[in-house]
Formats: sequence, structure tokens, C-alpha cells
Amino acid sequence: MKRVINPSNSPKPIGTYNQAIESNGFIFTSGQVGIDHNTGKIVDGGIESQVSMVFKNIDAILKEAGTDKTAIVKLMVFLVDMNDFPHVNRGFQTFFGDIDYPARSTVEVSQLPLAALVEIDCIAETKL
Repeated sequence: MKRVINPSNSPKPIGTYNQAIESNGFIFTSGQVGIDHNTGKIVDGGIESQVSMVFKNIDAILKEAGTDKTAIVKLMVFLVDMNDFPHVNRGFQTFFGDIDYPARSTVEVSQLPLAALVEIDCIAETKL
């Protein structure tokens, strides 16, 4: 059985998808870009601000699902410019702190929705 997750404190989907689906003990998020849910726009401040907002949005989704960042097992990162990789790493260090990092893949893409610089999707375990 699956459950749709669309928290009120994360951006509304900009297309025909849900923010996340819970199924068989896992949460699968859609790709998150640095949209501020209050304004509906990409945050100013470049890649580091966008990475921070992406993690805030992922955190809101996980909390709505009844779990948190410690349950993340895999992240997929899409970057418009691979030279921004160090900024992403700093964002990971800030978000995860001293907990174990999840597995991660990173790929460079030619373009992202809303001219975002980064998009991240997530797979997390549900809390039992």
C-alpha cells in the first residue's frame, strides 16, 4: 500500500507529481529544488542557499512522513555545474552534522526546473 505525502510547509508540486510517496517501509521524494514554500520562488543567494533550502524541504517532507534525516539511505544530486560540487558537500556537512552520511550519486545536467542550480531526491526508511 502506498501513501501520498504533500506537507503544507514545503513547496507545492510544480507539475503532475506528489512531493513524496511512502511504500513498503520507504519514503521516495520527488526531486526538490530550492523553492521557498512561502514565496513559491527559488531562493536568492546562489548554490549554497539553494542546497540549504532543498534540505529544509526534504526535512519537512520527512517530518510529515513521521521520520527524519537519520532515516535517509540514498540521495541523488543533479547539478547544472559540477564545479558547484564543493558547495553541495558543505551543504551536506551542515545538514547531516555528525550523523552517518547516506549513499549519494551526483550527476551534471544541462538544465533544471525554474532555472534551479541543484535538485536532490531522497530515499528514506520509515520509522517503525
